[in-house]
Amino acid sequence: MGSSRAERRRRSEQRILAAARTLFAERGFERTTIRAVAASAGVDPALVMQYFGSKQRLFERAVRASAAPEADQGPDDVVENFLESLRVKLGGLPPVSQATLRSMLTHPDAAAAARSALTDQIDRLAAALPGDDAALRAALATALMLGVTLGHQMLDLPPLADAPPDEIARLLRPAVQALLTDPPPPPDRAPA
Repeated sequence: MGSSRAERRRRSEQRILAAARTLFAERGFERTTIRAVAASAGVDPALVMQYFGSKQRLFERAVRASAAPEADQGPDDVVENFLESLRVKLGGLPPVSQATLRSMLTHPDAAAAARSALTDQIDRLAAALPGDDAALRAALATALMLGVTLGHQMLDLPPLADAPPDEIARLLRPAVQALLTDPPPPPDRAPA
């Protein structure tokens, strides 16, 4: 028995998103084309546009999809998805995202848009984490990603600006694992 149309569509979307993540991470937003994503995913470019509408929306979905783990994934998968999202962002942000980052600290509308997007990411990430403090740990991990992205993409902090995304992810992995896996219980605070 063949798979349903909805299942075939879901598999095609996942192939496109996986190809987009890889190409955005390797080439950045500007040098990644819809045609290249389609060729890598083994689909027609028109299908990519039908599913995602634009390169900007494909980028947003590629980052969001990799930051939002599936319900059946384990802690290591959550960490790897989070780090993959960081790699994609460090590969080069699209102009709209760059503009939002530049203006989010000085313009109320940009701040509201960034807060909304980050809150959505925090909520999706927290839903995949164990523990009563999952929302706080998700917020800390998201703030870490934001800071690294700003330092790499906007401030050109040496040597962060010249570091390859894979090396940044390798060095951050222990910190991200500590935040996104089940942390040890807080120390007992016995009265002095």
